[in-house]
Formats: sequence, structure tokens, C-alpha cells
Amino acid sequence: MMAAERGAAANTLEAYRRDLDDYDSAIGAAGKTALDVETGDIRKYFLDLKTRGFAATTSARRLSAIRQFHRFLCAEGRRKDDPAAILDSPRQGQRLPKILSVDEVERLLNAAKAALEGAADINRARLHAARTACLLELLYATGLRVSELVSLPKTAASRREPLILIRGKGGRERLVPLSQPARQAMALYRSLLESIDKHAAASPWLFPADAESGHLSRQVFGRDIKNIAAAAGIAVARVSPHVLRHAFASHLLQNGADLRIVQELLGHADISTTQIYTHVLDERMKAMVRDLHPLNDA
Repeated sequence: MMAAERGAAANTLEAYRRDLDDYDSAIGAAGKTALDVETGDIRKYFLDLKTRGFAATTSARRLSAIRQFHRFLCAEGRRKDDPAAILDSPRQGQRLPKILSVDEVERLLNAAKAALEGAADINRARLHAARTACLLELLYATGLRVSELVSLPKTAASRREPLILIRGKGGRERLVPLSQPARQAMALYRSLLESIDKHAAASPWLFPADAESGHLSRQVFGRDIKNIAAAAGIAVARVSPHVLRHAFASHLLQNGADLRIVQELLGHADISTTQIYTHVLDERMKAMVRDLHPLNDA
């Protein structure tokens, strides 16, 4: 149902599968099944998660999976009651997204360019450095999810318009503008790929790789971005593809972008997801009152 009717992404389906497998094992150990488990049994399960040291965010996601599963059982006539309906979500503290400053992002991009220049005489090393630089420029220019980024088709590099069409979560499509530096980095990388590895260049993917998917994996890019962070003198624990996506959104908002526009660019179906960045708007509003209010003498 999640795949066919809701168009859930493969990563979402895998996360739900893991959550429901753990839930099924736990209630099975207590002699229950999804068809006869009671609300009290589910509460005990979440107390056990807390004892096992699971974060509130993980428990909240797991509760969401369990709720949807039991709603499905009721809708299909497998149960007449929903034992998860009255359960409250675990309390979570407000978690602000990790971001990098504009200066840190510039250092990261400059370190990638330096790696490219330093590999000028070695074909494979130069190609790898050009790919990493291209990925970083694209990510910061567009705010794509890492899964969207690594699976871009090679046609993205041949468009004359400074836009690329992204098919995101749930099959939703959106147009994302490309900056000139990102387009230049993409052109250089593709030029090198076509001259160094014609077989790989014939792949339908922008970032081909010897993987089951045919394109670069998230894990490989995650490793490469941490290597660049180390070269830029930034703590590697602070840098990941998702952190650059957060930086893209936060820096746009800091510079006056509308929250709805950022929602569209990020591909969020609901603006409440984008509202994790309201701390940026709060700071901007305070600055506006401080600087623009006629009676403010602070």
C-alpha cells in the first residue's frame, strides 16, 4: 500500500520495514500478534525502546509506522479496533538543523577546487576530483536530497536552460535552478569523463559508477565530502550531504528568500517540514525590527 498507493520512496519503505520487523518481534516475544495486540502492549514496547536507549525521534518515527500499520489493518477489515490510535508521540526537544556558515561552505568549495587543480597530471585522480567538486557545487546550488543528486540523469548536463527537472519523494516533480558555477563544474566533469572513460560516459546517469544502481552511491559521496572537509580544516563530523542541503535553505532564508519558495526548492510536500528553519526567520525578523523600526533606539 505504501509503495503502490502513496508512492513512498525506497528508503522510506526500508525504514518502515525495519521498524515494523522490530515491533513484530517484540510483541511476538510477548505472545501477541498485530491482530490481537492491545494498547497496553504497545506502551510496554515503547517503554522498552526507552530502556534500550532509543532517541525520542526514533521512537516517534516508529510510532508513526505502527499507527499507519494498524490503520491499514482496520481499513482492510483485519481488525475492528485500532490499539495505536490513542497513543501519544514521545516528547522531543526542538532540534535545529546542523548547518555550515557561508564562509565554511566557501572553504569547502575552494578545497574541492584545490584538489582538482592538484590532480592535473593524473587522469583518474583528476576525474574523481572533478566529480567531487561538481557534486558539491550542485548540492549547494540546488539543495537536492543526496539520493536525488547521485541519481541525476546525464541529460541534466545537456540542458540549455539553467534548470533541471527533479523527481523527488512520492514521484513529485519540481524544477530547480542551476547557478553558473554549478553548470561550469558539471560541464568540466562531463568533459573529463567523456575523454577519460567513454564507456562510463555512455551510461544514462550523470554520475555513473560500478554499482548495482549504475550510479554513484550516497555512501561514496558521503565519504568524499568528509575528505574535502578535512582538507578544508572543518571537523568532518559537522559535514555531510544533508548538512549542505540545510546550509542551502538557511542561507537563502538569511538573505530574504520566502519560506514557500524554499519549500518548493527543497521538494517538501508540507510547509511544516520546512519550518525547521524558522529560527533563521526569527533572527531576520529581530534584525528588521532593530534596524528599521523608527522608534527603536537600541
